[in-house]
Amino acid sequence: MRVQYRWPVGMPLCRSLGDGLWEVRSQLPSRRIARVMFCLVDERIVALHGFVKKTRATPDEELALARRRMREYLA
Repeated sequence: MRVQYRWPVGMPLCRSLGDGLWEVRSQLPSRRIARVMFCLVDERIVALHGFVKKTRATPDEELALARRRMREYLA
């Protein structure tokens, strides 16, 4: 909600992943870390992929999936 109504928002809440892909960082009540990847299209936020992080680095498969969905959406 903070991203939607107060865009642009920077770190630590949001981070650019390059080429128009962004992530929202969130800590779940269970102390696990979640990420939602999105892009901006015509001043709209388009959610592309969400997952719970299990490692320190964002897995390449998660990034690839979000980038593929972004390409499909923009096509």
